[in-house]
Amino acid sequence: MNRRRPSRSASSDELLTTLHDLTSRARREVELHQARVELAEALQREMLPTALPSLPGLRTAARYTPARSGLDIGGDWYDGFVLPDGALAFAIGDAQGHDVEAAAFMGQIRIAMRAFALAAEDPGEVVSRTNDLLLAADAGLLATCTFARLDPASGQLRSARAGHVAAVWATADGRAGTTDDEGGLPLGVQSGERYPVTTRSLSGEGAFVLLTDGVVEGPSYSLDAGLDEVVRLVRSRVGEDADALADAIMGTAERTGHQDDAAVLVLRHGRFASGGG
Repeated sequence: MNRRRPSRSASSDELLTTLHDLTSRARREVELHQARVELAEALQREMLPTALPSLPGLRTAARYTPARSGLDIGGDWYDGFVLPDGALAFAIGDAQGHDVEAAAFMGQIRIAMRAFALAAEDPGEVVSRTNDLLLAADAGLLATCTFARLDPASGQLRSARAGHVAAVWATADGRAGTTDDEGGLPLGVQSGERYPVTTRSLSGEGAFVLLTDGVVEGPSYSLDAGLDEVVRLVRSRVGEDADALADAIMGTAERTGHQDDAAVLVLRHGRFASGGG
């Protein structure tokens, strides 16, 4: 009862001091988080290819967009490069998590696949070796991916899938659908995993589209509904060039209301190949 109550001014000073401390702490946390985002964005820019290979009769295009919040960077990736024998290699994937760790993990996968593709012609072996390397390195993260090898002489596209979303295809005669290859477990789950190879012949006018689940799955679409939407879009716009088609497909990602990042890789093929569709 005899304890003196602090004066109003003293209480106000203490409150202001506390608010200042909290504000300073929040600012430091925001600055740290922003620095991590900027680092992840820099890693993302450096890891994604600046250009994709094309051929007479084949045009390619790719798009990447971060999560709608703009804070989750680094999970999805794509790649395309020319192999020493003249074949073209294409890959797309989705690394677990976001931010700096996911961007770095994505870079490890991309570099490993490029290295193994130089030594192995079989896409399933490339994916299997990449899986075993990531497990041996004890990265502690998972990733899905599709790796494909295109022989320009025959027009055969051979691909292997590690837990990744199906690809979409369409031809100028009105046929379209999703791939139904068996695939295997995501990367980083089980050593010694084998990945079946599916062969498809790209003949005549058409498009083959590799994408990540951020393109087709979100609050507004289930995965299957999103894939159906992309199939309809690619069928109706298969005659457009690769860049226009890639832009249109990324529009689907916006309509899903996705919270994840998203990537798409379009192979727009003409009559450079022989064989069946």
